[in-house]
Amino acid sequence: MKRHEAIAPLSRDHHGSLLLARLLMKNAPVYRDMPAHAGEKIKYAQQHFEQHIKKHFEQEETMLDLVRDCAVEIDTLGAAIKKEHGELTALFQSLETATDPETAMDNLGNALENHIRREERILFPLLQQHCSAGMLQDIHNLLH
Repeated sequence: MKRHEAIAPLSRDHHGSLLLARLLMKNAPVYRDMPAHAGEKIKYAQQHFEQHIKKHFEQEETMLDLVRDCAVEIDTLGAAIKKEHGELTALFQSLETATDPETAMDNLGNALENHIRREERILFPLLQQHCSAGMLQDIHNLLH
């Protein structure tokens, strides 16, 4: 499904985070111009989180507040997405002190990928299906 222009920036943001998710997973291939060792991956993940993902989470949560009461499915999924944002934030923050960095990175990589896929495959289509033109314009104004 083609993304509505209002939601497209969030969808585009997901690309870099999906790459990060794959990089963190066990048995990840070596990606050109990406860190290859655990310590470097952790540093890269934390930088990506601080520079990109934190703001992205804030935008998504503000967007979900804008569309509250649009549809029960969106409200229910929105609550789960916000909870996942907190869980993912905790996983990013715990990377540096993890006793088993490889497992911590793998857990984070899988959780991040699953989270993004849920938004792309379920949340965004629901928004496009249920939100009014006015709500989509509000989202557009928020993200552009």
